[in-house]
Amino acid sequence: MSQSGVDREFERRLSALINSGQPQVLQGGRKGVEKESLRVTRHGHIATTPHPRALGSALTNEHITTDYSEALIELVTPPFAASWELLQYLLDLHQFVYRHLGDELLWATSMPCALEGDASIPIAQYGSSNVARMKTVYRHGLGLRYGRVMQAISGVHFNYSFPQGFWEAYAALRGSHSFDAHFISRSYFELLRNYRRLGWIVLYLFGVSPVVCKSFMRGREVQLPQLTPGTFYEPYATSLRMSDIGYRNRNQSGLAVSVNSLEEYVRDLTRAITTPHPDYEALGVKLNGEYQQLNANILQIENEYYSFIRPKRVAHSGERSTKALQRAGVEYVEVRALDVSAFDPVGVNQNKLRFLEALLALCLLKESPLIADDEQAALDQNHLTVARRGREPGLMLSRDGKSVPLTVWAHELIDSLTGICEVLDRGDAARPYAQALAAQAGKIDNVALTPSARLMKELADTNESFFELALRMSMMHKDYFLELYPPNQARLSEFASEAAESLEMQRNIEASDKETFEKYLARYFAD
Repeated sequence: MSQSGVDREFERRLSALINSGQPQVLQGGRKGVEKESLRVTRHGHIATTPHPRALGSALTNEHITTDYSEALIELVTPPFAASWELLQYLLDLHQFVYRHLGDELLWATSMPCALEGDASIPIAQYGSSNVARMKTVYRHGLGLRYGRVMQAISGVHFNYSFPQGFWEAYAALRGSHSFDAHFISRSYFELLRNYRRLGWIVLYLFGVSPVVCKSFMRGREVQLPQLTPGTFYEPYATSLRMSDIGYRNRNQSGLAVSVNSLEEYVRDLTRAITTPHPDYEALGVKLNGEYQQLNANILQIENEYYSFIRPKRVAHSGERSTKALQRAGVEYVEVRALDVSAFDPVGVNQNKLRFLEALLALCLLKESPLIADDEQAALDQNHLTVARRGREPGLMLSRDGKSVPLTVWAHELIDSLTGICEVLDRGDAARPYAQALAAQAGKIDNVALTPSARLMKELADTNESFFELALRMSMMHKDYFLELYPPNQARLSEFASEAAESLEMQRNIEASDKETFEKYLARYFAD
C-alpha cells in the first residue's frame, strides 16, 4: 500500500476504534521523559567537578543520573498517564538539582557550550564495582570511536506505551484472537517502520539546533558557513543535532538494523555486537593493561546503535537489551529525536508531548509494509534533508519513489492526526490534543513559527553569538527554578531520600563484587 494519498485502511481502523464502545480507548498511555543537560560553569565552560554527591549515585539513582560525561546530567521521570503530571515531576527534578549545583548551570540547548576539544570532556564515573567499570569503559570506547565532542550533545527522549486496555480493542479490529506479547511486539514494529517513514516531521516541528558553537566544529571535516564570530549555522537547518554534524554518525552509516520484525531487529543488533570492526581492532581493546573499549566489534553493546526511535523493555539487572526484548517482547518505544528547547525551562512542553503521542498512534494505525533496503536509504535521506534544510522554501522529500513537497505531506499528516486527537480529547472540554495539533499546523504554513526559525530570529535580534544566547538562557532558567514558589517540599524530600538510598545501594554493590572484571564481562556477553 502506498504511503501517499488517502490511507483507507487507516481510516477503517480509526473508525473501528471510535465505534468500539470504548470511547477512551487511546487515553492514558504511559509517558516518560529522559532529559539530558550539560553541567557548565557560570562562564559556560563544561564543568570538571564530580557529579554532585547530594544528587546521589549516578549508578543507582533511577531519576538523576549521568550519560556519557560526568558533566552530562540525565533526569528520568517515571511513566505517567497525564503529560501535565510528567512535566510537574520533571520541573520538581530541576528544582532539586539546581539546589545542589552551587554556581553551576544546566546548559539550555542540545548543542554544547565552549569546548576545548576531547580532553575537556570528562568521562562519567560510577564507582569501583564491575557494573560501574563496564559503564565507564563503554563510554571511553565511544570517545575513542566517535570523539568525545559528539558525546557532549544532549537531547530529550520520550518514552511511550499504549494503555493496556487499548490492545484488546486493537486486536479485535485487526482480526486477531489474541493480544499477547507477540501481537503487541508485532504492532510496535509496525509503528517503528512508520516512524522511520514519518519521523522527519518531528525534526521540522521541534528541531531547535540550527546553529553550533565554533568550538564544536574544531577539527571536523564538515564545513559550515559562519553566522557571527564563533557561531556556525545552516541557513535552513532545523536540527543539526540529528544531522551528520551530530548523532547521525558516519561510522555507523553502513550498519543496517531492520525493524521489519523483532527477530530481524535482534538478529542485526546481535551481529553488530559480535562482528569485529577492523578500525576498532586497530585501536586495541586494552592499552598497557587498561581497557580502552569493551571489545573491538561494530558495536560494543546494543545501546551504541544510534537511532531516532527504539523498541524497549525494562531489562533485569545485568540483562542485555536484546535479551529482554526476546524474553518478553516490546514494552514501550523511546523517541530520541527531540532537541532540548531553550524556550522551555525543562527543555520540553505539553504541546510537544501531546503531538508525539498522537503521532505514535498514527504510526501504529497506518498500514505499515515492510521496509526494503532501497526504501530505507530514501527514508534516511529524508531525515537528513529535513535536519539540514527543513525550512528551505519549496523543499521536496522522497515518498514511494516520487518527490513530494514537505508542506503537502505535512498537511496530509496533520489531517490524519485530527481524528486521533479527537479520540485522545474525548471527555475533555479543553481539547488539549486538538490545540497541540493546531499549534503544529501553524508551523507548516508559517515557517517563522518553527523553534529553529525562532532561535535564528533571537540571534539576529540580540546580535548575540550562539554561546552568548545559550549562556543567557541557561542563567534565566536557573533563576526561574530557584525562584519558583512555593517549592514542592514533599517531592524535594523524596528526591533527597532517593539520593541517600542510592549512595547506600552503590556501596552495597561494591561490597558484594566477588569476581574479576574480565570474568564479569565474559559472563555479560555470554548471557
